[in-house]
Amino acid sequence: MRINKYIAESGVASRRNADELIKQGRVSVNGKKISECGLDVNVENDVVFVDGRKIKPVRRYTYIMFNKPKGCITTSSDEFGRKTIYDYLEQFNGKGLFPVGRLDYDSEGLLLLTNDGALAQVLTHPSYEVPKTYLVKIEGKIEEGDLKKIRAGVKGTDGTRYAPAKVSIKETSESFTKLEITITEGKNREVRKIFEAIGKNVVFLCRRKIGELSLGGLTRGTCRYLTEKEITYLKSFAK
Repeated sequence: MRINKYIAESGVASRRNADELIKQGRVSVNGKKISECGLDVNVENDVVFVDGRKIKPVRRYTYIMFNKPKGCITTSSDEFGRKTIYDYLEQFNGKGLFPVGRLDYDSEGLLLLTNDGALAQVLTHPSYEVPKTYLVKIEGKIEEGDLKKIRAGVKGTDGTRYAPAKVSIKETSESFTKLEITITEGKNREVRKIFEAIGKNVVFLCRRKIGELSLGGLTRGTCRYLTEKEITYLKSFAK
């Protein structure tokens, strides 16, 4: 088994983040630090440590939907002492659950957590084109020409190219506009940077759906287990 898959199936991180752990020198196999992301390990005989903690692949997976509130970060700790999602999920501390993708400090909405690294890889990698839908509120109005730019794909202020997105206006006034936007890449702070590219400031951002999974009536700061039907649906993206 590839080492990044071994780490992912141990519930430590997704495969992509496992590669970063390896590059940072935080992974050892049989007492030796490794730097090769493509290393094969023997599940039965090799001993793997991450940050000095022995890990083993998980045989039973957990899938959680969480309605992340604004004002917390999607990590287990913060050097500035800010609240994290795990302050709301204390019952799952020590269970090896990690977030599938991220929502920044000022964003809220649907966040999945699991210890299934293989599924996390599918849901976050751009090649699988898993749609994520957001409700966005921007300052002022937006022109049809700007909507066409988003639908065609824009280049960010840092030169990053963003794939075409679906976007529609939901509500408008003299001072603000609410829109729904669906992306399939999931790059860092992608929605905010798409609107920044057309000169618009986002003042509210909420992820409402991942694929066809939606928050429904789940209140801010609470979570629930996914149903078997929902889990099967998410796994269908891997086919």
